[in-house]
Amino acid sequence: MYLHANAKLGLAGRVALVGAIEAGMTLKLAAAAFSVSPATAHRWWHRWLDGGRRPEALLDRSSRPHRSPRLLAPEPQERICDCRRKTGWGPRLVAGATGFAHSTVWKVLHRHGLSRRAAAVKEPANSYEWPCPGDLLHMDISRYARFLRPGHRVTGDRSQHLRGRSVESRVGYDFAHAIVDDHTRLAYVELHDDEKAATVTSFVERALAFFAEHGIVAQRVMTDNAFTYVHNRSLRELLTSSGIRHLTTEPYRPRTNGKVERFHQTMAREWAYGLAYRTHRHRNAALPHWLHNYNRRRPHSSLGDRPPISRVHNVRG
Repeated sequence: MYLHANAKLGLAGRVALVGAIEAGMTLKLAAAAFSVSPATAHRWWHRWLDGGRRPEALLDRSSRPHRSPRLLAPEPQERICDCRRKTGWGPRLVAGATGFAHSTVWKVLHRHGLSRRAAAVKEPANSYEWPCPGDLLHMDISRYARFLRPGHRVTGDRSQHLRGRSVESRVGYDFAHAIVDDHTRLAYVELHDDEKAATVTSFVERALAFFAEHGIVAQRVMTDNAFTYVHNRSLRELLTSSGIRHLTTEPYRPRTNGKVERFHQTMAREWAYGLAYRTHRHRNAALPHWLHNYNRRRPHSSLGDRPPISRVHNVRG
């Protein structure tokens, strides 16, 4: 039920007011008893009588006037709306094209629901989960800038960040290579100085050993179409010798590899930018502790608030 913003009484209070008047109380006494003016009591009492003594008669009425003699005619309104639909212009450009005032054009567009563009239709969620650990491993790389003092992202102070900035202060990036198991969400991460083919291959070799220690034998690995993945001969030989199928995402569709993309978001929020580290070396030293907590203690919403290790078959070793 809609109530006016300045309404003194709700529907129940109005029903009680007219009930008191029907019981013999005067309008003035009823108004004082319900802390409203006599005019308000008079209005609700007569609306009650005119409405056949039904509660619906005590609902708020629209304040829109019955007549709007200065309202723009339907034909000019349709011309304004047609210009908006064909061009997608805002009120000022539409006003210039149609010859009406900017305020008039805005009111017309708002009245017809054209003041804002329709939101783009989102694709339905394509959630999936492989049934067993190791059925699919998601792999991706994220980079983090090195620093010799905390930056504005964690301190919120941009003045010192911009003052005295020079080429010498840029100390490069750390590349976080990550693999996440599709079923368990168990993650393995290493920080390296680059994302070259040899680095990726050696990382994958150690990651497969890590998952094997937990009883997880990889069947498939999914990556994006980065050059270091799809044109990496040593990686292809490693996966072939291990009997692992290499899958790639559809171009410009990172959501296909969404589990590791989401893991990178969590890692950035909770590890990389969650604390104000003195330097990037202190940040990097904190990664193993955070990763251990992520895999073994941190509740995961998609796993029923349980940690990823709870889905690993070989929990006891």
